Amino acid sequence: MRSEGAGSMSSLSARTYSGTQAAAIVGITYRQLDYWARTDLVRPSATDATGSGSRREYVYRDLLELKVIKNLLDAGIKLEAVRQVFDYLRRHVSSDIAAAHIVISGVSVVLCDGEHLTDVVRNGQGVLNVLPLSNVKAELDDQIVELKRVERMRATTEQRDARSSRRIAVR
Repeated sequence: MRSEGAGSMSSLSARTYSGTQAAAIVGITYRQLDYWARTDLVRPSATDATGSGSRREYVYRDLLELKVIKNLLDAGIKLEAVRQVFDYLRRHVSSDIAAAHIVISGVSVVLCDGEHLTDVVRNGQGVLNVLPLSNVKAELDDQIVELKRVERMRATTEQRDARSSRRIAVR
C-alpha cells in the first residue's frame, strides 16, 4: 500500500480496501472483521463476499465505523451493546457516524446530539439536557467586565467627591 499525503483525503475516501487491509488499518484481526461482516455488524459497502474465495471490499466510511466499534470494545462495551449502539446510530444520525459524540460511562453509551444526551443502549431513552458552557463563560465574562466598569466609575466619582469636599473644607 502506498503512502498517502495529508492533502489526498479525497483519494482515501474514494478508494476501496481489502479485508486484510481494512483489518490492519483499524487494528483488529481478520477473523474479527470476518465475524462482524458475517453477523451484519459492518457489511462492506463496496463489494460483499458472495461465496468461498470472493473478496470483500471496504470503503473509507466502513473503516470509520470499524474503528469506532473497536474503540467501543476497547472501552469495555460488550459486543451486544455495540450492536445496539450502531443500530441506533444508523437510524438516528444522518451525518458521519465518526462525527457523533459518544460518552461512555460504565456499560452505558450516551450519544451527545446538540443539546441532548441519549442513552443508545436503552433504545434512545433521553438522559439529560446538555448545558452549553460557552454561553455561561461569555455571560460571566460580560458580568466581570461590567463590574470593573461600575467599580471604575464609582472610584472616579468618589475621587471627584473627595476633591470637592477638600476644596470646600479649604475655603
